Parts: sequence; structure tokens; C-alpha cells
Amino acid sequence: MITDYLPIFFILGFAVFLSVVMVNLSWILGPKKPNKEKLSTYESGMEPIGTARDRFSVKYYMVAISFIVFDIEVVFLYPWAVSFLNLNKTEMVYSLIVALVFIVILIVGLIYELKKEVLKWD
Repeated sequence: MITDYLPIFFILGFAVFLSVVMVNLSWILGPKKPNKEKLSTYESGMEPIGTARDRFSVKYYMVAISFIVFDIEVVFLYPWAVSFLNLNKTEMVYSLIVALVFIVILIVGLIYELKKEVLKWD
């Protein structure tokens, strides 16, 4: 029984061994000429202002959460849209009602965000 898995263990062991060897070889053979420019923090080509410990505005997190919510909406609705035409009539009606309720809930959330001016930057 365990002998059936020996080729898989061999391939996994070889992959781990090869990855460790490649990482160490690049570290050993790679160029090492650090200077001030290479050691500086790189943020989108702009010079960093302040420290990394600065606090972000709550609006930043609200926009991030809004993005995640609407991104998840697409993740849920895409498989539904793909399989929608393969359903029979009763399943199609039920599926459409469920999808509409889901979209209405998200639209209510979007209206709430717009009223609270979450998406409005100062």
C-alpha cells in the first residue's frame, strides 16, 4: 500500500531538494553590491513619507471592505450566471428570485455606503 505512494514522495522530496538548492545557489552566486538606493524602501516609485507605523484612515479600510464585498458578489454570481440556462423552469424562477434578493441586499449596502460617504475621499 505505501509502495504505491513512493513515486509521489520521491517527486515531492526532489522538488523540495531542488528548490532549496536553487534558492541557496542564487544567494551564493548572486551579485552583492548594496548601496543606499538599493537598500531604500520602494513604494510605487515614490519616496516614503513618515514611518511605517503611521495610522491609516478608517475610510481606507471601509473602501477595502467594500471592494472585497463586491468582489465576492462577482464570485458568487458568475457560477450562477453560467449554470442559469441549464436549469428547468421552476429551478430557473427560484434561482432568479434568490439572485435578485442577493443583489438587492448588496444594492442596499451600496446605498448605505453612499449615504455615509464612505467612497468620498477628502
